[in-house]
Amino acid sequence: MGTKLGVPNLWEILNKKKIKATFFFTVGPDNMGRHFWRLIKPKFLFKMFRINPFKIYGLNILRSGFIGKGKNIGKICKNEIKSASKDHEIGLHAWDHFSWQTWINMFSKKKIIKHINLGKNALQHIIKYPVTCFASPGWRTNEYVLRTLKNNFNFSYNSDCRGSNLFFPYLGDGKIGSLQIPVTLPTFDEVINIKTTIKKYNSFIIKLIKTQLNFSVYTIHAEIEGMKYKKEFEEFLNIAINEGINFCRLKDLIPKEIENIPIYKINHKTIPGRDGWIAYQQKIIK
Repeated sequence: MGTKLGVPNLWEILNKKKIKATFFFTVGPDNMGRHFWRLIKPKFLFKMFRINPFKIYGLNILRSGFIGKGKNIGKICKNEIKSASKDHEIGLHAWDHFSWQTWINMFSKKKIIKHINLGKNALQHIIKYPVTCFASPGWRTNEYVLRTLKNNFNFSYNSDCRGSNLFFPYLGDGKIGSLQIPVTLPTFDEVINIKTTIKKYNSFIIKLIKTQLNFSVYTIHAEIEGMKYKKEFEEFLNIAINEGINFCRLKDLIPKEIENIPIYKINHKTIPGRDGWIAYQQKIIK
């Protein structure tokens, strides 16, 4: 539902502002409803009370895949994905978002390759050109996944973690993984009613952008900024443009000379406002 309804709204808003962006799509089964089982975890339950998911997402999104297999997003949203691909950079987010986010630490090499191939092939079938970038669901990855992706896929970059600058991930055996462009800013659902309010959210993000030295990578979601809060998102863009903030696709952040891009480790941590762990950029301590 987020892809079906939210992506066209985002596409319209961005095109009106003449902004080029990067869209990462999930193209397999929509099993978001299975997250209901996480309500037994206090931190996730608190998050649900804090952000009011029924108001943000709606019942249709929340119940998708709760019982049985969810609808295939790539098949029912192919027109929306194809329209976005005409003006913006397109990357793979997932085949099965729920499965990856929940069980990635237990995935075998064979299963990782299967998920990426299913998603990549489905997305390429829709947009009719090669998929060259990938962003792990829920910012969840590990050294085993990074090595598997590096050895089996030719992505020009990944966006699998949180961090502050472009880097190559150290894989522990003297080798490095594919270039990483980390997300540098929090998402709407992580900070609402914890660090800020809905009314103050835009100014909160703008202030954070101004404190970041190199660049900022901001993640928005079709089911949030493209639906319930599309007006607020357009207001954010207006404020940012008036403040002299420029927008671009992620691939535009990659310099022509990449030899001087540093090497970092990727580790795991928990952050306020998000249930469970995420991957993050960490300095190598020699």
